[in-house]
Amino acid sequence: MATAPKEAENAIGLEEIHTEGKEPPKGQKTFTVEEAVETIGFGRFHIMLFLIMGSTGMVFFGYMVFSIVLGLLADRYGRWKILLLSFLWAAYFSLLTSFAPSYIWFVFLRAMVGGGVSGHAQGLIIKTEFLPTKYRGYMLPLSQVFWLAGSLLIIGLASVVNPSVGWRWLIRIASIPGILLILVFKFIPESARYNMTTGNTAVALATLQRIARMNGVAMPEGQLREPAKERRGRFKDLIHPKYLRTTLQIWIIWLGIAFAYYGVILASAELLEWDLVCGSVAPPLQDSGDDSEESHSPCHCHFFGPAAYQTMIISTVGEIALNPVNLLSINLLGRRLSLCITMGCTALFFLLLNICTSSAGMVGFLFVLRALVSANFNTIYIYTAEVYPTTVRALGMGTSGSLCRVGAMVAPFISQVLMSASFIGALCLFSSVCIVCAISAVTLPIETKGRALQQVK
Repeated sequence: MATAPKEAENAIGLEEIHTEGKEPPKGQKTFTVEEAVETIGFGRFHIMLFLIMGSTGMVFFGYMVFSIVLGLLADRYGRWKILLLSFLWAAYFSLLTSFAPSYIWFVFLRAMVGGGVSGHAQGLIIKTEFLPTKYRGYMLPLSQVFWLAGSLLIIGLASVVNPSVGWRWLIRIASIPGILLILVFKFIPESARYNMTTGNTAVALATLQRIARMNGVAMPEGQLREPAKERRGRFKDLIHPKYLRTTLQIWIIWLGIAFAYYGVILASAELLEWDLVCGSVAPPLQDSGDDSEESHSPCHCHFFGPAAYQTMIISTVGEIALNPVNLLSINLLGRRLSLCITMGCTALFFLLLNICTSSAGMVGFLFVLRALVSANFNTIYIYTAEVYPTTVRALGMGTSGSLCRVGAMVAPFISQVLMSASFIGALCLFSSVCIVCAISAVTLPIETKGRALQQVK
């Protein structure tokens, strides 16, 4: 069995070791990365990987622009390199944002932050490519816990920092976790599946051996078998006849889910500000006699009070309320049917927002909606990472993420413009989009539940 030199083992994922493919002697046992991953199983390595990869954020335009580019680069040059670059990039521009001298600079720098954040999806891909098949459906949804923790942390920080020292210090403090994560990147190895597609068998083997030692298990017997070589990161592979229908339907679903997700978040703010209870309308703005800069703002912006932060915390917790049910659903019913059901329920609850109810009832509907749209995101992230082969997995996720940001950027116009003109019209539009996504989900041609990750097309 070929083994990596000590130097290569100490720099897993940092340097490439190219080895010529040699046929093993007749009669000698061989194994694939898939078989090694399944044999190694789940253990301390995976727990540490999930703890490190638990925190990301979203800035729409930058994300949309750079998502495809970084996905393509990750398929061609490695997930680890792009992931590290994205963390450095996001941390750097996030800190610069806190020193923005004008609104124009603020918008530009936040867009650059979004460009860096778009590469964080490589963390999900690395986790997907290292997890055994039977654990993917259970462990990947738990990543949502980190999203919830980060959301609650930023809300808590904002409630304390904004009123006291301002938003600039909020951004600086919020940048600290991302900077600290960079310090533990040495632990994260390059994907063994990716290294096999590049012919770096020795590095792939060293990575698998390292994980096996951490998990306290033995490697499969025999020699690591190389897959057939294919070019990586090609757009035409996404629209290859084998994946064309899947790709088009995934794009529709990603766009629709983001449209619904951010629509719920923005609609929540509108509904709670208007206090729409039993058809009441928003009270007209009163002239308080305040001659401050804020009072003359054309946006009528106001600082959040304690009640607003409390409502945000309640609705944010809703994002994980259905996580146990979603976790069981995607493993028992499969990814397609589970996504179809949650999208259908999302469509229904959008319409229920028009029901005459109390403030508590409205918050309850919004709570369930946040749980449903979060479950939708959960499922489509897992499905997209599982359905494509290693040679285009990052690109597939990147193009999907880009379409996702299109939906996210359209949502504000519906939530804050159309909703003001026609409340029921906006709700019907959100509901209709969710129904289209539900149909697209249930008719996806490939079910990934229990399916081994494909190495090549």
